[in-house]
Amino acid sequence: MSEEPNGTEAEVLVERDGPVALVTINRPAVMNALSMKTLDDLEAVMDDLAGDPEVRAVVITGAGEKAFVAGADITEIQDLDRAGGEAFARRGQDLFRTIEMMPKAVIAAVNGFALGGGCELAMSCDIRVASENARFGQPEINLGILPGYGGTQRFTRLLGYGKAAELLMTGIMISAEQALEMKLVERLVPEGSALKEATDLARAIAGKAPLSIAAIKRSMDASQGDHAAGYEVEAGEFGRLMESEDKAEGITAFIEKRSADWKGR
Repeated sequence: MSEEPNGTEAEVLVERDGPVALVTINRPAVMNALSMKTLDDLEAVMDDLAGDPEVRAVVITGAGEKAFVAGADITEIQDLDRAGGEAFARRGQDLFRTIEMMPKAVIAAVNGFALGGGCELAMSCDIRVASENARFGQPEINLGILPGYGGTQRFTRLLGYGKAAELLMTGIMISAEQALEMKLVERLVPEGSALKEATDLARAIAGKAPLSIAAIKRSMDASQGDHAAGYEVEAGEFGRLMESEDKAEGITAFIEKRSADWKGR
């Protein structure tokens, strides 16, 4: 569906091509930032595709070539209190966990910036294909907060503790080449080619036994340990930081395009 009932363009687009579905985050004017509405629309789309027996694999990408998803919508975080912060984190965690556990292959075609919530969305997919212009990072530390959509958990599992700590604590952005070296992405392709490469891979996987794909995903997930405890801690810490002076300063500094003056409280 490409339009909302009121005639505006949908924030999440879906195209079906045989056994492969393409899901596009469609907010290019704001670099495909994830608003609560975008998350709601994405959840509805993924639930529909999960229950569609004709769909065997899903590709997720962002509209345009500039950004996959450049983060969450900062304006929706600015005034959250502790309870609101925890609820905000759990909303994204639950959706990305649903994507992670979808009984079908989900492939991210990363065509530009994948920062904050965008990096977390890419990590919730089974496989990541990146174009040479892709950039990855969890810059939440620069706002006085931390990743709340599973970033502390998946970064650590994918990169190992030390490298995850370095990237989470500095907030630095890494290139597609660095992401490949760190095993954050599985394939690196020329700029403009990520979607085709991801779609070709999805079509190859879609030709395999669907019950086996679902069983493989459940088995691989079981090898990762206790997810629930880690996500619970992350959401609690995200909520706690919502009431810190540093969070208010970090977001204000971001909006005003200046360096933050951290107080440690």
